[in-house]
Amino acid sequence: MKILVIKFRNIGDVLLTTPLIRNLKFNYPDAKIDFALNEGTDAILKYNPYINKTFVYKRKYIKSLSFFRKIREEINYIKNIAVKKYDLVINLTRGDRGSIISLLSGKIKIGYPSSKNLLLKNIYDLEIPGYGNRHIVDATLDVIRLLNLKIYDKKVEIFWNDFDKEYVKSILPNKRFIHIHPVSRWLFKCVDDKIMAKIIDFIKSKNFEVVITASNDKKEKEKVRNILNLCKSKPINLSGKLTLNQVAYLASKAHFFVGVDTAVMHIAAAVNTPVVAFFGPSAVFNWGPWDNDLFESGYKRRNGIQKMGKHVVIQHDWNCIPCIKDGCNGSKISECLMNFDMEKVFKIIEEKM
Repeated sequence: MKILVIKFRNIGDVLLTTPLIRNLKFNYPDAKIDFALNEGTDAILKYNPYINKTFVYKRKYIKSLSFFRKIREEINYIKNIAVKKYDLVINLTRGDRGSIISLLSGKIKIGYPSSKNLLLKNIYDLEIPGYGNRHIVDATLDVIRLLNLKIYDKKVEIFWNDFDKEYVKSILPNKRFIHIHPVSRWLFKCVDDKIMAKIIDFIKSKNFEVVITASNDKKEKEKVRNILNLCKSKPINLSGKLTLNQVAYLASKAHFFVGVDTAVMHIAAAVNTPVVAFFGPSAVFNWGPWDNDLFESGYKRRNGIQKMGKHVVIQHDWNCIPCIKDGCNGSKISECLMNFDMEKVFKIIEEKM
């Protein structure tokens, strides 16, 4: 059996499809599972033993091309997938590209019934319902339910190779450490720099080392530098120095993780490291860190401090949360992430020590 899964979204979105991949493989042990995804998210599936092949869509490169070259690249990308003729295509992305690939590639097609293109309406044999107030992990597994298959577990996974492991081991501190990833590619999801600096200093005062990670993005590294300038202590700064797979191994060795609503938060949870996460405008019931040891989400409330197993989410209980907006009043700054009761924050962190 040949299966294609499509997810043209961000790093965290792809990571949260791994329980689906895992359950597809458990139900169809002999299946070859391929995956179509955006460039930059493919590291999430690197070394995944259930994936046969990835089709990487070079979004940034294709967008830079002239109109006719862009069309040619789009056609070539779709053609390279369509010739495989899959027994089952699962499109987890709303949008025409995934729908066209599904139409041309699959015998049985599963996807969201949301295309505004009249030519692509009603192309799916089975339609995935919306996720509503459910966690994305559980909602994605609707595919397994639609196929009348068994859900064996709901584990989110990421892997690394021996080089990643040995490299990170060579730079790990010789004492217990807390992994902090204080940034997101969406800066409106970040807490105030002064708050993060206070958290770093508090952890260091408790005789733990702090290891900071961030991507190689200029804005992320600049934000980390600002946080470090506000610190009274000196944490280990590995910003821009690790691949995603190496960050995953680093997170697996941490005593616990502190961060914001971002892909690395989900990575830390995926490697079973306890997470303390700050959420602002996002819906925790959809995107909270998933505990692999549990079968049902623990995020039942609209907002406020919530737990799922070993993980804790810190969020205000304001009526406007979650607003799902990129900052307040178009400012790109979320006021709900600018102030917290630090005594409560320190108490939650101390409980993890």
